[in-house]
Amino acid sequence: MRFLLSYWFLLYCGLKKFILGILLTIITLLANIGLLTVSGWLLSCAATAGIAGLYSCNYMLPAASMRIAAIIRTIFRWAELVVSHDATFNVLKYLRIYTFIRILPLVSSVSNHFKRAELLNILVCDVETLENLYLRVISPITGVLVVILTVNSLIYLLSPKYGLTMGILMLCILLLLPVIFFRVGKFVGESITVFRSNYRKKLHTWISSNAELTVYGAAKRYRHQLDNTEKKWQEYQNCQSSIGAYAQSMLQLLTSLTLILVLWIAAGSNIININDSFREFIALLFFVTLSLFEVIGPIAGVCHHLGQVIASAVRINIFLNKQLPDVVFPYIGPVPATSVTLNANQILFKYTQQQLPAINNLSVKVAAGEHIALLGHTGSGKSTLLQLFTRAWDPQKGYITLNGIPLQQWSESALRAMTAVVPQRIYIFSATLRENLIFAAPYVNNKKICTVLQLVGLENLFKCKEGLNLFIGEGGRPLSGGEQLRIGIARIILHEAPLWLLDEPTDGLDIVTEKKILQLLITLGKGRTVIIVTHKLQELENFDCIYIMDQGTFLEKGSHKELIEQRGRYYNYHLAGSII
Repeated sequence: MRFLLSYWFLLYCGLKKFILGILLTIITLLANIGLLTVSGWLLSCAATAGIAGLYSCNYMLPAASMRIAAIIRTIFRWAELVVSHDATFNVLKYLRIYTFIRILPLVSSVSNHFKRAELLNILVCDVETLENLYLRVISPITGVLVVILTVNSLIYLLSPKYGLTMGILMLCILLLLPVIFFRVGKFVGESITVFRSNYRKKLHTWISSNAELTVYGAAKRYRHQLDNTEKKWQEYQNCQSSIGAYAQSMLQLLTSLTLILVLWIAAGSNIININDSFREFIALLFFVTLSLFEVIGPIAGVCHHLGQVIASAVRINIFLNKQLPDVVFPYIGPVPATSVTLNANQILFKYTQQQLPAINNLSVKVAAGEHIALLGHTGSGKSTLLQLFTRAWDPQKGYITLNGIPLQQWSESALRAMTAVVPQRIYIFSATLRENLIFAAPYVNNKKICTVLQLVGLENLFKCKEGLNLFIGEGGRPLSGGEQLRIGIARIILHEAPLWLLDEPTDGLDIVTEKKILQLLITLGKGRTVIIVTHKLQELENFDCIYIMDQGTFLEKGSHKELIEQRGRYYNYHLAGSII
């Protein structure tokens, strides 16, 4: 329960609407009690008066009271639903934004701790479950508590013994019944939350990797695992429904026993000096008690939701309090520059899951307009170094400067405006060809897009019938790996940033296309600072400086000619014809 304390501040966001919603709930419940009570009173009056009552009994007053109570109940119930749900949706919107803002500066690091499907499940399902904290827990309990105290206070004025007895009995039911069934259903609610999350993660994996699962004949086996998870999820849902049915059954039993108690008290007590003319008040108290238990009815369902609410709150707390790298960008900083110098001084970076540092006391200076290449075998730290330059992480030791200013002082907007990146994995949006390019340069025209696509050898895409409106599809499935890579290169050309960071920009390309792309990058990169990570040895003689990396540091550096003359590792790479 203590995990819910973190979310009480959310109620403050819509405090006025929440209070108004509770007041409307109370009025609705009182109108419902009044309607049932007056109905019972009218029936008892008619039965007592008999045929003679057609002329002597005043039927108009209770009939009018019933009509008024019914109208009030309907109107205020509608108003309560509108106000309460509006306040709840505003709180959910705030919570989603709050959660998203917390992870936005740490997007690159979050993937190390959470799967994408788990992030989606937390942002959507777990946050949505918290709506029950107000709608299904706070509002009903508060409304019912006020109504019970109000009605029993009025009954106390008629009969202190009866009012006090019923007040204590109903308060005990109100306080104990949800607690008992919450304890019984807590594990079930937590299990539903866990299996719901597992099912969505497995479903996301099954859909996104269906092609690979089908090719290797594992689709049916994985689908069987998915079905088993869904079956367990449904079993716990059935168990929760059973617990809810037991709670309702127990409430019905308590209702029956309490009504018997009412008749017993009425039969053995002189309620409000009852006489033959006022026997109908026994029916009034009977129906008051019945209507009060009807009001208490929804409280039995609190156990349905409280277990899931607490489990979701725990999951969100774990997510928000996860120890992630503290990468937070300032809101303001230096103005974006048109040229970039880069300096890393004795930087050290180690992933939390690894013992050895990925970058180990590394220093490098890159002048404005300089083109450098980073070579090394897989795992030598090349890609990590590029990510440090984009500030996906901060080094644990040392510092990185951009134009002499520490990287931590640059705002994210300025850093992104000055930097264009081609990662190893090019993400292709489920959108058109144009939409996959213009996010890098929102105001670029179609002519410029076609020119760039022609430069990178993708003219076949926009020359088709659909042109730039060609729908590429989820994950770029219709495109080859090389075509996806060239879309990434087209994006950095359109972005026109002074700093280019390219991670294996020619991986998967044939030798002719690879040479053409490298020559294009060198030509268009004139005047820009370009850092390329590569495993290929082509066109390296055109770079200003080549760095050989191993175990997170530089073993050799120099121009192509200088490194060949040194007859070191770079020389051995050329003898072998590849990086070994």
